[in-house]
Amino acid sequence: MPDLAPAPGLLLIAPPILDDPNFARSVVYLCQADDDGAFGLVLNQPTDLLLAALLDGFDRYDRPVPIRQGGPVQPDTLHVLHRAPGLVSGGEDLPGGVTWGGELESLVDAFASNDADAEDFVFLLGYAGWAPGQLEDEIAGGDWLLTPARAEDVFETAPEDLWKSVLRRMGAPHSYLVHFPADPRLN
Repeated sequence: MPDLAPAPGLLLIAPPILDDPNFARSVVYLCQADDDGAFGLVLNQPTDLLLAALLDGFDRYDRPVPIRQGGPVQPDTLHVLHRAPGLVSGGEDLPGGVTWGGELESLVDAFASNDADAEDFVFLLGYAGWAPGQLEDEIAGGDWLLTPARAEDVFETAPEDLWKSVLRRMGAPHSYLVHFPADPRLN
């Protein structure tokens, strides 16, 4: 795979040796990456929280909507990735058929009317952020692997399967990392 520079629509994949507990075996969807730094959302850290418990209006939706942990920065902020820009106005279209954010009122209306399909939305608390040059330094240091995101990575692959799924898709030598033990001392 050619060398990639951080950009919206890419995935950051934590190699198994990454020592930061916030990002162990994480897959991060990059929403922004420019001279001001980078912003992304961790896709594979589920929580026990449901959207209806956090926001008014979502209790009228006919199914529970889970929330994931999007990163360690500002864990009290709610973010959404979706593939329903026609239902939710004001979002930012990103590569690969993913939209980030949108107006809360149109989001609530889409769910309250049951027009929204929960499978087209991923809600996340917090985010991952990097200062200018920080992410590039971490990539150069081997802390992250990069690959283009696919909509199915965000919306269809179960969070607990995402890390292995993306590494397998990347092919050798990255696909071998799925067999690396969580604690190599126990191998």
